[in-house]
Amino acid sequence: MRISSQQAFNTGVQGIQRNYAQAIRTQEQISSGNRILTPADDPVASVRLMQLEQQQNMLTQYKDNLTAANNSLVQEESSLNAVNTIMQRVRELAGEAGNGALSQNDRQSIAAELREREDELLSLMNTKNARGEYLFAGFQGKTEPFIRNADGSYSYQGDEGQRRLQVASSLTLPINDNGKKVFQNITNAARLDPTVTPNPLPAGSTLSVSTPMVQDEIAFSGNNGFPAVGIEVRFTAPPGDPKTYEVYEVGGAIPLQAGSLDDDDKSHDSLVFRGMVIHFDGVPAGGEVVTITEDDNRQKQGVLDTIQQLRRALEDSPDTPQGNRDTRDAVAIALTNIDHAMVNIDATRGDIGARLNVIETTKTDNEDVALINKTVQAELREVDYPEALSRLAFQSIVLEAAQQSYVRISQINLFNKI
Repeated sequence: MRISSQQAFNTGVQGIQRNYAQAIRTQEQISSGNRILTPADDPVASVRLMQLEQQQNMLTQYKDNLTAANNSLVQEESSLNAVNTIMQRVRELAGEAGNGALSQNDRQSIAAELREREDELLSLMNTKNARGEYLFAGFQGKTEPFIRNADGSYSYQGDEGQRRLQVASSLTLPINDNGKKVFQNITNAARLDPTVTPNPLPAGSTLSVSTPMVQDEIAFSGNNGFPAVGIEVRFTAPPGDPKTYEVYEVGGAIPLQAGSLDDDDKSHDSLVFRGMVIHFDGVPAGGEVVTITEDDNRQKQGVLDTIQQLRRALEDSPDTPQGNRDTRDAVAIALTNIDHAMVNIDATRGDIGARLNVIETTKTDNEDVALINKTVQAELREVDYPEALSRLAFQSIVLEAAQQSYVRISQINLFNKI
């Protein structure tokens, strides 16, 4: 086989170029600290690195989401703490208003502070977050959730949505609570209506009844609870004792309970039946029937409506026996509804605390995963310096040998043998 001088020169040059490229490649790996400079260096490891980088980007997004969720929940918790402080003060004022020795002026002074607390509470329930969105409006962050109507009552304008953020690969976390759930869906103790028959009352009867109140929700709604059709309190007709009565289901024939009014006509008598309480004032003539039924449209009542109803009762009730009875009923209902509202608000605060705990543990878990991710990336990407330096030294020797061989071969010529 004949080898021309051109072939010898080309082979030598190619060898030098190849060995030079390998040495330069190794030097680039050492200077950059990366073993993989292009996917061709290790296709399998390159694919794995891209997957790990995508996971790392997701973990970075989860970290940002956790920070946003934490900020939102901390602000909501702060607002609810302020709401709870106001509710405690309102309850104190309601308790003071129940003092029968107070005059109308005293009650109106309490009502004046209640009005201020009512406005303060409305402001807190319409709190905005750092992005200018209402905290308690559900998904309707740009809509003011609570407004005061022309008649003084309140309406909720938001929805029942709950915004969530993904904080881990398979975990989404609620970052707010809608105002309807927190402040509006409060069990209403005054959802019962009384009707006294006959109307007008029989001659000689001064019987009057208070607003029935549900004072024990468990007894009222549990097994053998308050009848769904309502009850009738039937006072004994003459010639029997008109102060005795029996309790029946509406239209029923079997008495469920019996009792009688005491002989002190100046104080009220109370009937407690399966979680419901009602007060009787005055003296019956006999034959009266008090029918008590539940209004399905008044099952729930917002906390602002509870306060404004109490305030109005204190403002409007005169210094008369009937005015005092109206105040007594309004205070009792307000105290019970306020207690229901505080339980509901405390439950929401407990939920927020649980979510904040989840944020802390999830943040720790994500940091651990991110650390493992970076460790695996380093193992796949980073160069092994001892191995690379040894390889560079060997490649330098090979390159130098190739250069010297080329010099020697390039000097071979047939004319040297003539």
